Amino acid sequence: MDVPWLDRTQLAAWVRLAALLEVLPGTLDGQLRRDADVTLFEYFVLAMLSESPTRSLRMSELAAQTSATLPRLSHVARRMEARGLVERRAVPEDGRATAAVLTGAGLERIEQAAPGHVRAVREHVVDVLTPEQLAQLTGITDALLRHLDTGGAMAAMYRRYDDDAGRG
Repeated sequence: MDVPWLDRTQLAAWVRLAALLEVLPGTLDGQLRRDADVTLFEYFVLAMLSESPTRSLRMSELAAQTSATLPRLSHVARRMEARGLVERRAVPEDGRATAAVLTGAGLERIEQAAPGHVRAVREHVVDVLTPEQLAQLTGITDALLRHLDTGGAMAAMYRRYDDDAGRG
C-alpha cells in the first residue's frame, strides 16, 4: 500500500505536537512530584474522585475517566492505598466490582496539590496563549478527540467544563 508522506507543513505540525506530548506531561509531573509528592496520573485519579459526588468511583469508570487500563489503575491505586490517599472497597450492589474511595488524606492532598498544578498549567499553557489561540486549541483537540475517542470513553472527563455554547 502506498502511503502519502507528510509534506513539510504537515511534518512541522506533527513534530511539534509529538514534542509537546513528551515535554508537557513531564513538566507537569515534575511540579506535582516536587510540590505535593504525587505523579500527574495520581493527581488525575485524586481529581476524578474529588469531583465525584460520593468521592468514589468504580474502578472501571475511573479507568475510563483517566484513560488507564484496569491493571495500571489497580497498580497505582494499590500504591495510593498504601499511602492512605484512597481505599478500595467492594461495591455493595455488585460484589464483583471494586470502587476507589477518596480518603480524608487524599482530599487533603488534592487540595494541597491543586493550586500549584493550576499555577503550572497557567504558566506553561493558558497564559502563553491568546484567548483566540486557546479557543483554537480547544477546537483542535476536540477534532482529534472525536477521531481518537470514538466511543466517548473519556468524554465525561474532557467535556465536563464545556459551556452551553457547546462544540460539535
